[in-house]
Amino acid sequence: MARNIQSLERAAAMLRLLAGGERRLGLSDIASSLGLAKGTAHGILRTLQQEGFVEQDDASGRYQLGAELLRLGTTYLDVHELRARALVWADDLARSSGESVYLGVLHQQGVLIVHHVFRPDDSRQVLEIGAMQPLHSTALGKVLSAYDPVAHSEALEADRKAFTDRTVCEPEDFEHILDVTRARGYAADVEETWEGVASLAAPIHDRRRMPVGAVGITGAVERLCRSDDEGALRPELIAAVRDCARAVSRDLGAGRF
Repeated sequence: MARNIQSLERAAAMLRLLAGGERRLGLSDIASSLGLAKGTAHGILRTLQQEGFVEQDDASGRYQLGAELLRLGTTYLDVHELRARALVWADDLARSSGESVYLGVLHQQGVLIVHHVFRPDDSRQVLEIGAMQPLHSTALGKVLSAYDPVAHSEALEADRKAFTDRTVCEPEDFEHILDVTRARGYAADVEETWEGVASLAAPIHDRRRMPVGAVGITGAVERLCRSDDEGALRPELIAAVRDCARAVSRDLGAGRF
């Protein structure tokens, strides 16, 4: 059995201590509460302080939780709220489109899938929550890159791999795609990431009108694209995805788009 790392256990205990009880605690209080030597407690506090997880009051010298923990907690709550608000609308989109629905957010130069609704048929499917998708080739990634400045920068800095002969990798061509995405309000991926697979996605905004994620559908090219126009997505599916994104955005307080 793998052994726990003692220093991390002590740091976690210290954060829990600071999170409860008094707002600020001194070094002696922290050390005695956790049964640690003052030198050990001070070393852990100094490291947590450098990482932004703990702050020290200049006047009293006492310690409290830092802003970085608030940022991490807010990120978790934002994703949790996004997923909760999108559940019903994603189910409705899967039923109306007959395709798999994905909800994605920006994470470490990629798209993290935080919700996945199976295609409503009897086919064998694999749950992809927690999977990562590239920013530059997928519909979800293009939407995030078009509307989120951080995602935009990360997409340009990342290694834009050519997954198929349709993948757009050159910066100028990629920027043009993002311009088109913003102009029409959705992004498309027709065999740019996987052969025979197409997807489309639209942005989700929060109450501050900030982009917080994207929702889209993925399926076989012959189902998502028009038979009379190669590479053109079916307009009723585009409308359904955009309606879903607007509905989730409204539930997050974004108002009408």
